[in-house]
Amino acid sequence: MVPFPPGRAEHPPRPALFTECGFFLRPLRDADLPWLCDLYASTRAEEMALVPWPELVKRQFMEQQFALQHRHYVTHYPEADFWAIEHRHHGVSGNCYLLRTPPEHLIVHISLFPRARNGGLGSALIRQCQAQAMAQGCGVRLHVLQSNTGARRLYERLGFVAGGDEGAHLSMRWTPRPDTGPVS
Repeated sequence: MVPFPPGRAEHPPRPALFTECGFFLRPLRDADLPWLCDLYASTRAEEMALVPWPELVKRQFMEQQFALQHRHYVTHYPEADFWAIEHRHHGVSGNCYLLRTPPEHLIVHISLFPRARNGGLGSALIRQCQAQAMAQGCGVRLHVLQSNTGARRLYERLGFVAGGDEGAHLSMRWTPRPDTGPVS
C-alpha cells in the first residue's frame, strides 16, 4: 500500500462546532489504513449487498478497490491534507482529504461511518472547509457521484452549485459571498 505523503497541516483546524461535540481532526497515518478500508467498504455496502459473491470475495474486492482509490488520492493529491475525523469517546468517525490551493480549495474526499452520518458532522466539516477557503479568498470545489442524491442535496443546501457533468460524477462549486459567508 502506498504510504501517506507528509501532510501540510500537522495541526489541523479545531472548529468550535467539532470540539463542542467531542470531535477533532488529526493527520492520517499509515497505521490507519485498515480502518480506512473498512470505512471504504461501508460506503459501498448497499451496492455490494446486491452482488451474489461469497463474503470473502466481496471483502477481497473491497480491499482491492480501496487500495486503488488510496493510491489515486496520494499520487494525484500529494499536497492535500489527509485527516481522520475522531470523537474523543467513540474513536474514528471518518476521513476528509482537502487540497487547499488557490484559487479554489478542493474537497477531494469525505467519508463517514454509518453511525456518524446524518447527524450534522458532514455539514460542520464542509462549513469549516468553506470558512477556511473564504478566509483565503477562495472558493471550494468537489465532485459527487451522480447517483448519490443525498450528498448532492447536502452540498446544495450548503450553497454548492452543480457545474459540469463528468460521467459518473458531477462537479460542484461554492463561491464565497462576503456578505454572508458559508451557509448555516
